[in-house]
Amino acid sequence: MFIGRERELATLNKVYASDKFEFVVIYGRRRVGKTALISQFIDDKNAIYFMGVESNAKQNLENFSKSIMSYHTGMEVETSFLSFQAALEYVFKLSEKERIILAIDEYPYVARSSKSLASTIQLLIDQYKDSSKLMLILCGSSMSYMEDHVLAYKAPLYGRRTVQMKILPFDFEETCHYFKNFTDEENAYVYGIVGGTPQYLLQMSDTLSIEDNIKNTFLNPNSALFEEPENLLKQEVREPALYNAIITAIATGASRMSEISGKVGESTNICSAYMKNLISLGIIEKETPYGEKASRKAIYSIADNMFRFWYRFVPENNSIIARGAADLAYKRIEPYLSDYMGKVFEDICKQYLWKLLLNGECPVEFSSLGRWWGNDPKEKRQTEIDILAEQDKNTALFGECKWTNEKVDLGVLETLVKRSELFPYQNVHYYLFAKTGFTKGCTDRANEMGNISLMSYEDMVSTM
Repeated sequence: MFIGRERELATLNKVYASDKFEFVVIYGRRRVGKTALISQFIDDKNAIYFMGVESNAKQNLENFSKSIMSYHTGMEVETSFLSFQAALEYVFKLSEKERIILAIDEYPYVARSSKSLASTIQLLIDQYKDSSKLMLILCGSSMSYMEDHVLAYKAPLYGRRTVQMKILPFDFEETCHYFKNFTDEENAYVYGIVGGTPQYLLQMSDTLSIEDNIKNTFLNPNSALFEEPENLLKQEVREPALYNAIITAIATGASRMSEISGKVGESTNICSAYMKNLISLGIIEKETPYGEKASRKAIYSIADNMFRFWYRFVPENNSIIARGAADLAYKRIEPYLSDYMGKVFEDICKQYLWKLLLNGECPVEFSSLGRWWGNDPKEKRQTEIDILAEQDKNTALFGECKWTNEKVDLGVLETLVKRSELFPYQNVHYYLFAKTGFTKGCTDRANEMGNISLMSYEDMVSTM
């Protein structure tokens, strides 16, 4: 079952329709659906598909040769080309007569085993680009390798690509399409637990409760997800132990660089270098208060929901999980789930506002949005705003998100209005987002003011 990726498929089909040489680079984290995207795209087209393996050059060349000969003869032929250059040149020459797609998946495995491969591809592109109808796709899961050895300025293939696509996890709306039997609330929990990575979504069953899904995946030592974060780190980085310590520190409450380095026991300079890699992998995100660039105020959080859930709940319960006590582990986790969902709900609300903007339905035409935190000089204490988005120096949007079973009351609205007065905007629109709804007092005041949108979670989902 293939779901989503309409924009990516549209881009690939548009490139394919050019009927001239094209070089597409596709990259993204493991499990995000790159191979499924390529398979869907080439399904009804003339295509040679080859997936590299973590082996030597001889093995990869033999497999590549079989893929080419299977396409050309329609049979499994044992013949192997003498070199990658000979094999690739054979495909380039074939493509002078017909439109062909050559997709090399897990390209980093092949390129690492054959050091001259990138230069060989460069040579052949330069030689055949004007006469070839080849659509070359290089795909890779090693983000650092693809960025440093394919896309970077010093890489041999730099300047040859015609399209590059970084495949990201699905957003909340797209993840909802995966499941037919979950309630709207359960869909939010699933997104909060595993995020939008297709392979992780496949581990969830909409015939089970959220509790049973958590027990079957994160609290089951035999499940595919139980050791996934640690396994992924081992594949992506050289020193997974320190990366693991940094993520654990953030998951357990450290958010500033000084706090993280203190928990980890390494200098801020060392932690900073490791943090950059985690940010490039999409696991960690760095935030500064909206509209400010001061790095001293920067905080770090876990961006990927599956990593965030795993590191928040699994390590501290590892001993009882290993003994098969999933019920006891869940009993310890359950009281904190609603609080955990607060950040997830903020993310869903931000995605909702982006959708309104793109549909031309948002009262404030912002170009970016984010959180704000800082000092309240009147209250003489730190305060924060869940969502702040600016249209211009006079116009802005302020938002507050509440994932609780109680209806949001007038006090929440009054607090948001008060905090917005810390800023000099003259035209302000307020958004209150609530899991359950709003009290009559809050609704009446919103109607009086006129510049307030009250959005329940149910109303948001109905428009997605």
